[in-house]
Amino acid sequence: MALTPVLTAHWDEPDAFTIAGYRRHGGYEMVGKVLGADPDRLIQVVKDSGLRGRGGAGFPTGLKWSFVPQNDDKDHYLVVNADESEPGACKDIPLMIANPHAVVEGCILAAHAIRARRCFIYIRGEVPQAVRRVRAAVGEAYAAGFLGRDVLGTGIDVDIDVHAGAGAYICGEETALLDSLEGRRGQPRLKPPFPAVAGLYARPTVVNNVETIANIPTIARNGAEWLRQMGTEKSPGFKLFSVSGHVNRPGVFECALGTTMRELLDYAGGVRDGHELKFWVPGGSSVPLLMPEHLDVPMTYEDMQAAGTMLGTATVMVFDETTSVVRAISRWIHFYKHESCGKCTPCREGTYWLEQLLADFELGRAAQGDIAKVDEVCKQMFGRNFCPLGDAAATPYAPALKYFRSEFEAGTHTPAHELFDPLASAVFTPSTVGAAP
Repeated sequence: MALTPVLTAHWDEPDAFTIAGYRRHGGYEMVGKVLGADPDRLIQVVKDSGLRGRGGAGFPTGLKWSFVPQNDDKDHYLVVNADESEPGACKDIPLMIANPHAVVEGCILAAHAIRARRCFIYIRGEVPQAVRRVRAAVGEAYAAGFLGRDVLGTGIDVDIDVHAGAGAYICGEETALLDSLEGRRGQPRLKPPFPAVAGLYARPTVVNNVETIANIPTIARNGAEWLRQMGTEKSPGFKLFSVSGHVNRPGVFECALGTTMRELLDYAGGVRDGHELKFWVPGGSSVPLLMPEHLDVPMTYEDMQAAGTMLGTATVMVFDETTSVVRAISRWIHFYKHESCGKCTPCREGTYWLEQLLADFELGRAAQGDIAKVDEVCKQMFGRNFCPLGDAAATPYAPALKYFRSEFEAGTHTPAHELFDPLASAVFTPSTVGAAP
């Protein structure tokens, strides 16, 4: 399946991130038309297009917008989740750096659709270049009259605030993000009530991923059927796929949903020279891993689910035969334990015990019953938390054990570094760091 450059079409132009570069290709031409029309019209177009959230959950975007109460005399808010922090994920940050005005225009259109007059873009503060680019784009949009009071004489007011987060993974969860925006510690809320009813400042709020919002201008311009020409019936449209790990040419590739991993692997130059594929993860570290026999499964929400995993953020990580599965799972669990906010006991205590148990496997000192013990801890964590972080921490172990049980059994007597040399699996080694490109 061929690449479908839409959001990435002009990334190679030196001024693509400026308002002049964006408007040269039709940018902001839909603002006056959409803001001068019935907001429900755009909601229906997005519904008809079948656009699904690009942040991982894959919930229908138009349907999510329609949950916001209308004519309730309350302030409504649009919040853009740009806190990309999933291990292995790298598609929202390049998008904001290379094409920030698509996000800004998308905010203007989406805010009108849900009757919001104020939008917040929550960006991971550890990526200052993305924060600077989006803030500059917002400033240019204000100067050009696309933001502020009475936008283009339509009588509609739209304001955007760019907020830099403090680097907490938990704030990628939408309700923890809202608490962070309100100045409180980022912790997930109990739902219901859902953000569409009581979100930011207890007002109706829509939280969308930054890639989802960036899709809105092209859908408004080209129509619902245009998007449905790409992808599949249940997963229409295109997607930013990032491929990293043990490949020759890691990068971000914009393809129609339904593209297979084999095709993405070809775009990424194949598994690094002299090695072979061991396993791969389709959507960041929080989804179950897949094997070489799954390379031809279409990368859609429904097909990934049928294969026992999730498309997630579509940020693929590739691992070759030099990788210790035990070490990889241990590193992910260490991350989730570190990033757990501690609000939920199963997550707080479960990630602590998983880290200790998996460290024993990695060091070759696990007891014979520890395989079953880890499985029991994962079961006690799954589905018992306010947010999906606990589930994400418990998810990788079962498929890893299913396909690589022998490596866990070896962890009862042999350290992982003796079976798999860490330097052999490292993407960056002491000899390559600082070397000329």
